[in-house]
Amino acid sequence: MRSSARKAPDERRTLWVVLLLNAVIAIGFFATGLLGDSSALIANGVDNLSDTAVYAFSLIALSRGQTWKTRAASASGVMLLIFAGGILLDVGRRYIQGSEPIGPTMMMMSAVAAVVNYVCLRMLQRLKQKDVNLRAATTFSFNDFISNGGILIAGALVLWLGANWPDLLVGVATALIAVKGGMEILRDARAEEKISAEKMR
Repeated sequence: MRSSARKAPDERRTLWVVLLLNAVIAIGFFATGLLGDSSALIANGVDNLSDTAVYAFSLIALSRGQTWKTRAASASGVMLLIFAGGILLDVGRRYIQGSEPIGPTMMMMSAVAAVVNYVCLRMLQRLKQKDVNLRAATTFSFNDFISNGGILIAGALVLWLGANWPDLLVGVATALIAVKGGMEILRDARAEEKISAEKMR
């Protein structure tokens, strides 16, 4: 019990830090995405905003029982899948209507976000004996870090080729990464539910 009591403040502090950092990065992505006409940047803004909500769920779950934690993780997984669908719709709209993403803006924002997301990922990875919600939070941060690398490459290609398809491609890739992460979180939550049900018998 003492080890759990010592662990909770560390988890709470870590989640508060990553929540605030993700909220700031989400605002940065939205602003630069609108200014730079970039689907990839806006997609990652939505991603980081959904991450912020998930970290809030995780904070609440720290003081609740296992059932509540599992449900919060399931909600996180569903949120990721919904977010992926929204990205695909935006990419489709930009493909049909056209767009003119600004490569340097994409590269600058992705580099800043990569540093912030790496810090978040390392903080979450340092936590020991993570529950289902903290594992979900770690999955989100890892997905963000990978997506940032994709935006950096896409920005360079947009600058070099003068075309919008690299931006759209990263938007689609971000959506697929979100689908993969969402499915993993839902599988993890279902596994936790089974373990809890067996313990109750």
